[in-house]
Amino acid sequence: MTDNRIPLAGVIGSPVDHSRSPQLFTYWLHKLGIAGHYIPMDISQNDLPEVLKALPKMGFVGVNVTIPHKESVLKLADIVTDRASLIGAANTLIFRKDGRIHADNTDGYGFIANLRQNAPDWAPARGPAVVFGAGGAARAIIASLIEVGVPEIRLTNRTRQRAETLRAEFGARVSVHDWVQAGNILEDAATVVNTTSLGMTGKPEFRVPLDGLTPGTLVTDLVYTPLRTQFLQDAEAAGCITVDGLGMLLHQATPGFERWFGQRPDVTDDTRAAVLGS
Repeated sequence: MTDNRIPLAGVIGSPVDHSRSPQLFTYWLHKLGIAGHYIPMDISQNDLPEVLKALPKMGFVGVNVTIPHKESVLKLADIVTDRASLIGAANTLIFRKDGRIHADNTDGYGFIANLRQNAPDWAPARGPAVVFGAGGAARAIIASLIEVGVPEIRLTNRTRQRAETLRAEFGARVSVHDWVQAGNILEDAATVVNTTSLGMTGKPEFRVPLDGLTPGTLVTDLVYTPLRTQFLQDAEAAGCITVDGLGMLLHQATPGFERWFGQRPDVTDDTRAAVLGS
């Protein structure tokens, strides 16, 4: 900061009342003894350009971005990182001292960091990955899986065309499979990821049969409400190693926090407890 104002950050989206980022950032600010605040802001698409211009003048050093603004902010940013450009969405904005808006995407980083922390024996190159869903989250997951050396990604989505679009963008390592045949692509998979909202509280259940899972396969769900989804429970019953989605939320937040407030927080059991309210 160039003045003595207390730095502000926040999350913008519509809606934002479901976000657990305020609990997370408030916990880190207090734990690290940093004078700062993190504020949830419900912003409409029509107001987004005006709001982004105003926030730095109000003392904001950056914001997290959630649905439906992740793609829109790329067009409003002055600087876009390569990974945000590849994914086609940003979840982190940094308001620079020179007045420019810097857009980044840390979802893939958070996804991989969560797996490294909670499944330290995971070897991404050991075999194919199965990815359920082809939305914005799936783009970040596919990019990160390719980056860490997964040899093959089997992608399936309820709307096949969306999956075909991702295959065209990410290349030959991605193969597309019909949703009705999704249960048949699990055999010999080393990693299985649900990027859809199926199984989330208030959403339809995840109904793809998981009989083809092999014991020892790493299975993770980006959904974290509930923390232990039926998808993860069924995978655990099949002898798989399971990782819930909360850790991705925690880890994806650390780069932004460091850029905004000058210190890099740790993701610990206490961090999880603070976000879960326990």
